[in-house]
Parts: sequence; C-alpha cells; structure tokens
Amino acid sequence: MINTLEKVLVTEKAEQLAEMILQSEIAEEYKKAYKKMNSHPVTESKIRRFTELKERYEEVQRFGKYHPDYKWVNKEIREAKREMDLDDRVAEFRRAEMDLQSLLDEISVMIGHSVSEHIKVPTGNPFFDNGSCSGGCGSGGGCSCSA
Repeated sequence: MINTLEKVLVTEKAEQLAEMILQSEIAEEYKKAYKKMNSHPVTESKIRRFTELKERYEEVQRFGKYHPDYKWVNKEIREAKREMDLDDRVAEFRRAEMDLQSLLDEISVMIGHSVSEHIKVPTGNPFFDNGSCSGGCGSGGGCSCSA
C-alpha cells in the first residue's frame, strides 16, 4: 500500500513538473519558433529540399564514391544545408531548441543529484557533466576519471 501511494505521489509530482515545463517561457518560445518556421513557405521549401537531398544522399552513400551522382549529391546537400541553416526562422528555432534542451538537462541533473551525487546523468552537454570524461580521455585516469 505504501509503495503504491509513493508511486502515485511521484507520478503526480512528475506530471506537475511536466506541466510547469510546458508552461515555461522557454517552452513557449520553442513552440512559437516551431510554428513560425513551419508556417513560412520559403523556409518550408528549404527544409523540404534538404530532406529530399538527404534521402538521395543516403542512397548514394551505400555505394560511396563509386556512385555516378556522388560528387553532385555531396555538393548539393552541403549547399542546401547551408541555405537552410542560414534561414533566420531555422536559426531562431535552433536557438529555442537549445534553450529548451538546456532547461531539460538542468532539471535532469537536479533530479539525479537529489537522489545521489554519484548518479551520472547523460546530458550531452559538458557543462553538466561535472568534469568527468566518461572514460574517453585517454590520459589513463590522469584526470581522476575511472578510465
């Protein structure tokens, strides 16, 4: 009974946290940027072109440089990606996306550390990784990691 009551309380708190995140200014900015990016016809066409070229690129990569369209597809996809990345609405969306991801990473770290300081929370952001290198530094433990 107590175990079930604890689960219900934890679930309630998690739902409250999720609702607070969804109502946050950062989440609202993300939603606005997403709508703005997906409702502009020029931006949509850049994204669509990049997506089509990406599918073509994946097909060409199966054969590598031996595919007859290898050079053309590589050139075209780089140009399409650059054009898409330089679009103001895409850049705004990416900034909003990174801000939201940072918020979620920060919350994950707080939750993990509330249980124990030794819990490793995979954030993908070195700012939150407490200086540990996850065993990939190559210094043989010189950085005090557990390599």
